[in-house]
Amino acid sequence: MPTCIVCRSTQHLLFYEGILRCSECGHVFADVTLDDERLWSIYRRDYFFGEEYSDYVADQRVIQKNFRKRLSVLRRFINPEKHSRLLEIGCAYGFFLDLVRKQFKIAVGLDISEDGVRYAREELGVDAYQVDFLHYDCSPQIFDVICMWDTIEHIRDPHLYIEKASSVMSSGGLLALTTGDIESLLSRLQRERWRMIHPPTHIHYFSRRTIERLLRQYGFEIVYNRYCGFFRSIDNIFYNLFILRQKNHIFIILSENPVLVDLISILTYMILCL
Repeated sequence: MPTCIVCRSTQHLLFYEGILRCSECGHVFADVTLDDERLWSIYRRDYFFGEEYSDYVADQRVIQKNFRKRLSVLRRFINPEKHSRLLEIGCAYGFFLDLVRKQFKIAVGLDISEDGVRYAREELGVDAYQVDFLHYDCSPQIFDVICMWDTIEHIRDPHLYIEKASSVMSSGGLLALTTGDIESLLSRLQRERWRMIHPPTHIHYFSRRTIERLLRQYGFEIVYNRYCGFFRSIDNIFYNLFILRQKNHIFIILSENPVLVDLISILTYMILCL
């Protein structure tokens, strides 16, 4: 029986087809089981070129515009003398690392995408590694800033990532993450047609309340939790509206019924915690 990663309850209700909601804390998650081989196979090159995205690299300018917006918030809490070592979990093609590598003494990125990490290293020259964070040997390194941009919803066991992040972070370190809000107005209006609802690439659907509860369990103090918005290119909007709608094989729930995608933007929120 599935166990809630937020409160450890095994009591849940059907939220949407293939999607469960914890009866105790309200956390929403997909009723899927993925081993490492299956999980890694999802994020092959096709995911970024023709499946989830039309052309991820072609959207670099817009993606980095989103990162600059998040970085502007992050800078409010960063002390350059204290926060000099950054780790990005889920760095994809290295676009965020490319923006920040000159601003930090150390800027390291991790991702399970072989093609993404290769591009990050060879084309952008950033320090990226193809490895799951849970298997990454951080010793003797510790980090002052850890970022997870639109990553936590993809992870099977986000609580283990948060737990490890707390263990490899310096005293007074900063954890920054973004994800969609299952309790947002857009989510409530669109219901199972919400852009974020597509297992197995998205497994966990946090609200601001449930993500804060999870973070506090591992000793984090929430200092910022607000909507940050999300820019999309015209090509990406077109792809989401008219192309992904036809690719019924991409987003599959257990029953193999397609989840149609028709949203222009996602209401995401950014959390910073110490």
